[in-house]
Amino acid sequence: MAAASPPLLPTTVLPAVSPPILPTTDTASADANPAVKRAFLGRHLDSVKRALSGARPWPELVDRSALSRPDSLSDATARLRKNLAYFRVNYAAVVALSLAAALLSHPFSLAALLALLAAWCFLYLLQPADAPPLAAFGRTFSDRETLGGLIVASAFVVFLTSLGYLIFSALALGAALVCAHGAFHVPEDLFFDEPAQANGGASANLLSFITNATGGRV
Repeated sequence: MAAASPPLLPTTVLPAVSPPILPTTDTASADANPAVKRAFLGRHLDSVKRALSGARPWPELVDRSALSRPDSLSDATARLRKNLAYFRVNYAAVVALSLAAALLSHPFSLAALLALLAAWCFLYLLQPADAPPLAAFGRTFSDRETLGGLIVASAFVVFLTSLGYLIFSALALGAALVCAHGAFHVPEDLFFDEPAQANGGASANLLSFITNATGGRV
């Protein structure tokens, strides 16, 4: 008599568990880019707010009773020097408004300038320090090559198109308005505060802003 075979027990086949997918360097860089952009814009907005906080009251700037003809060229130069130190933020706003009005009246030039600024931001200023080099036209470009290309493109757009003439004309008009007001405004009742910050604070903040924006690559 043949021996009975052992009963077959039910078996369970477990599905294969795939290993967890770890974020790669590219994914981490992609996640870091929004944070870098937000930090860049935040620093820029903070710098603008600090600069605008030093503006003098506009009625004081346009007070007609404080205008008089200077007695001599040296008197006009002295007035201009004092008014530039006192109304520096207001004068910068006047020049910026002159430039904005000129650009808004020429949409093509405005579009060219915005495209140039966007190229600087997305190809250089907003790039993190560990970002891969720029790849285009079948090759990769180092940071120095990218910077050189942006400088050449900026020189071409500014000096070889109508954009350069428009910018320089608007800046010249704004500077002429500032010089005329500074020479005719009597600065007798002006009180200066924080002279050390007025002389060197703006330059130090600008240098620090550029260094932080470029990640120390300049």
